[in-house]
Amino acid sequence: MKQIEVSTPKRTKEIIQKHGFSFKKSLGQNFLIDSNILNRIVGAAELTEEKGALEIGPGIGALTQRLAQEAKKVTAIEIDQRLIPILSEIFEEESKVNVVHADVLNVDLHQLFKEQFADCSKVSVVANLPYYVTTPILMKLLEEKLPLEHIVVMIQKEVAQRMAAKPGGKEYGSLSVAVQYYCTTEIVCTVPHTVFIPQPNVDSAVIKLTLREKPAVDVEDEAFFFRVVQGAFAQRRKTLMNNLLGLTGKDKRAELTELLDRIGIDATRRGETLSLEEYAVLSRALAQSGLVG
Repeated sequence: MKQIEVSTPKRTKEIIQKHGFSFKKSLGQNFLIDSNILNRIVGAAELTEEKGALEIGPGIGALTQRLAQEAKKVTAIEIDQRLIPILSEIFEEESKVNVVHADVLNVDLHQLFKEQFADCSKVSVVANLPYYVTTPILMKLLEEKLPLEHIVVMIQKEVAQRMAAKPGGKEYGSLSVAVQYYCTTEIVCTVPHTVFIPQPNVDSAVIKLTLREKPAVDVEDEAFFFRVVQGAFAQRRKTLMNNLLGLTGKDKRAELTELLDRIGIDATRRGETLSLEEYAVLSRALAQSGLVG
């Protein structure tokens, strides 16, 4: 029997009322009620009957339902215990869907992948992420080097723009470098705040991150590379030189000036003007110099 579509305003309200569900602002709960946006999200994920989908924060299952129509298997991780019986009821007869009650930040995702997606050719993360925890979730997915094809997520528009930003603009920062180190980025669409229950205060965007086969630049020590990037953006109004002195110590100005001159990076530039390639050159030179303790 075909399931009734969850994502309509009428059906969403019926489910909420039936279960006496109240939204928790602390969990960033905003349920999508627009099937066209769901189509854009699922389409961007390029799912097939051989691929799996990991969803984080399924809510009442609007996106989950669409993912199950396209993927071989869907595992949805939900932190809110109150939503588990609702999801269990909605997907009672859907064998493709497995709901896990957990905080994704505490889940051993490598183990979960072995248990849930062993028979899938590829896996993508597809989700409407809570704004308050977007960056920690995405960095966990990337830093743990999971065998992912795509990460297609709906997030705050401003954060999506920062992830996709190119050097030189005000949106470009350490998050841009971190995401683009691991992925290519594409903003699929922007999403008005009016297509959610309840409505958030800001607009959203769907961003597609496609995992690179290998990182965008070659670095010997990733942790050191990201430490240099963070240092370069420590205070955006300061020059690269002044920010890097925060890593080396203020007494190393002469040595740092010589190093920057040697690698061809102007000390008066700001962190937001450096490309990933320049950050790789800079971090390599700093590592070899021993200037950073």
